[in-house]
Amino acid sequence: MGILFKQYLSGDKIYTCSQCKTHCTDHGQLISKAFQGRHGRAYLFSDVVNVTLGPREDRMLITGLHTVCDIYCITCNCVLGWKYEVAYEESQKYKEGKYILEKAKVQKEGSF
Repeated sequence: MGILFKQYLSGDKIYTCSQCKTHCTDHGQLISKAFQGRHGRAYLFSDVVNVTLGPREDRMLITGLHTVCDIYCITCNCVLGWKYEVAYEESQKYKEGKYILEKAKVQKEGSF
């Protein structure tokens, strides 16, 4: 394995991996807190860093069929959530290219 390059975010509201504290995103990327993940509440973000994508798969979610990729922390390989690749229902198209981070898998650092 080569050298691991991590991106460190600046700002006073950062979301990090709950296992290893690797930076994932900042509060400015938050779109919504009204989502449900596998382990409870989840957040929708426009962008995240320091993750790798798993294989694409069709998954039936509460809002219908989507093609998603699980996202993994690049440091500890913990599943943090998923990325929406394709939403098949027109009303769900706004999610395409966005990321879900599960509240149970991330923690807030800074002044929230």
